[in-house]
Amino acid sequence: MPQSLIRLSDIHKQYETVGAPPVPVLHGISLDIMPGEFVCLMGQSGSGKSTLMNILGCLDIPTRGQYMLDGQSVAGLSPDELAGIRNRRLGFVFQGFNLLKRMTALDNVALPMIYSGLSRDEAARIARDKLGMMGLAAFADRLPNQLSGGQQQRVAIARALVMSPAVLLADEPTGNLDTATSEDIMRLIQGLNRDDSITVVLVTHEQDIARYGKRLIRLKDGHIIFDGSVAQGLSEKGAA
Repeated sequence: MPQSLIRLSDIHKQYETVGAPPVPVLHGISLDIMPGEFVCLMGQSGSGKSTLMNILGCLDIPTRGQYMLDGQSVAGLSPDELAGIRNRRLGFVFQGFNLLKRMTALDNVALPMIYSGLSRDEAARIARDKLGMMGLAAFADRLPNQLSGGQQQRVAIARALVMSPAVLLADEPTGNLDTATSEDIMRLIQGLNRDDSITVVLVTHEQDIARYGKRLIRLKDGHIIFDGSVAQGLSEKGAA
């Protein structure tokens, strides 16, 4: 039996503020994600899906519980070690693109490789390659404000893929895009999952976006209330 790429065991998260009682957000989350899965996380505002995504992305740590990424425990790692995991093992795509405004598309995509110690020439070569895969070869020297929203998100996806991550984490990746562009981006992500076997975990509140995935995990008040196929999850009464 293949090993889980992601294993969460009894994950709890609460936030503490001086002078106020702790605020619990996640309550005993346990799940396994296998290599090559396309998982959508859904839930209303306050359900805990963003907190869960931050834990998966090593941007936050659980209050208690165990997170295993590709067989390695994340607990107890130093900030530098966590940064290394984020740079080499995880690819991030955000709603707001998060491109550096004063850098060209090429330089934005090359940046993670330069941080990891690759030469600028080699990083630029690979970055140009990835931009070509995204259909953006002719836009490599443009700044983000010279690109459409869809083009900016394609640059962000190219940047997320340059280190060959174990998993692509996408947080509302179509939230700032129109319907047609959203469909283009989702077909691209779906193709990466289907054709390149890239594991995808995607947060969305839109059923039309979730339909591109294979597995749906629905959260409510910090608990998993559904974990199954997208088709079944979206057909259930009260799906939202």
